[in-house]
This record gives sequence, C-alpha cells and structure tokens, in this order.
Amino acid sequence: MTVFFQVEVVYALPHIQILEKLDVSAGCTVEQAIKCSGILDRFPEIDLTKNKLGIFGKFSQPETRLSPCDRVEIYRPLIIDPKEARRLRAKKSLRTENRR
Repeated sequence: MTVFFQVEVVYALPHIQILEKLDVSAGCTVEQAIKCSGILDRFPEIDLTKNKLGIFGKFSQPETRLSPCDRVEIYRPLIIDPKEARRLRAKKSLRTENRR
C-alpha cells in the first residue's frame, strides 16, 4: 500500500508569492516535489543546480526525503550581501537623524 501525504512548495518574487500544495508518496524528495509542483514550468529562471533549497528555512539538498506537512522553499540569489544592506540602512538612518 502506498502512503501519501501533503507538502507545500513555495517560491517568492518581490511582487508575487507562489504556494503549491500537493500530495506526494512516501520517499518523495525535495527535487521531485518541486518538479511535480509545476513551478519550474512557470518560472524557467529557477535552476535547481544553482538555487538554494530548504525545508522550513533550513537549507536542504535536492535528494532530501520529505516528511508530511513539510514546506519546500526555493530561494532566489541575494542581490546584495545582508551585512552591506544593514550598513546602507544604518547610514541612511543616520543621515535622516542628522537632518532633524
């Protein structure tokens, strides 16, 4: 008897967030769930050899087996280093404070 359970596959762009719920069989991997979700057809810029993947915010490999209710996440490349982004925000905030 094949056991099925539900998982979610998510991908977010600045202007849109995609969440696909699907039923998968036991033993399904992160990569298989992404392919079954149809997201790759809708967003050809996703490259599973380059994009980082995760389950509930923790990095995972494409061959990681899923558990019931897992949320598979496809991450976009960073545009700017997070530390640099914080420095720029702090600098901007400081300029705003000095104008008051």
